[in-house]
Amino acid sequence: MTSLRAAVRQRWRDDSGQLSVLVLGLTVIAMTLIIGGLAVTSVQISRMRLLDAADSAALGATDDGAERIYDDGVGADLPLDDASVRESAATHLSERSRPHGLESWAVAPGTGSPDGRTAVVVLTGEADLPLIGGLLQSMGGSVTLTVESRARAGVVTAPQ
Repeated sequence: MTSLRAAVRQRWRDDSGQLSVLVLGLTVIAMTLIIGGLAVTSVQISRMRLLDAADSAALGATDDGAERIYDDGVGADLPLDDASVRESAATHLSERSRPHGLESWAVAPGTGSPDGRTAVVVLTGEADLPLIGGLLQSMGGSVTLTVESRARAGVVTAPQ
């Protein structure tokens, strides 16, 4: 019985300090999950803000097309072309302040009017990540977001 008790005590002494290693490891895992979740949420919020800007730029392009009706007359649809949509989107971005969470944004290729009736605005931007943004940039990387928005306004003439 004494040797069993001595063996248990010896075993207990050998395991001392093992709990602190376990707690440290679990803390590192928990912090990694929390920081990762924060970064992913930040990217999603930045994407939604960029999409909001693309939506308003596409609507602005259709509004600019509506102004051309006064010059060209009323047809079945708004007269849109690639150059006018790109110019309207670029002007819209330059007049609007860049949202929090985006380091940069720009009008991307693909912006235009594929059918002369629909304004397609493609924007790209770089997300600013809290806590890990500096680390990611020091490794030469960043999170680039690309969004696309479409707007179309048909013209309906009043019955005479």
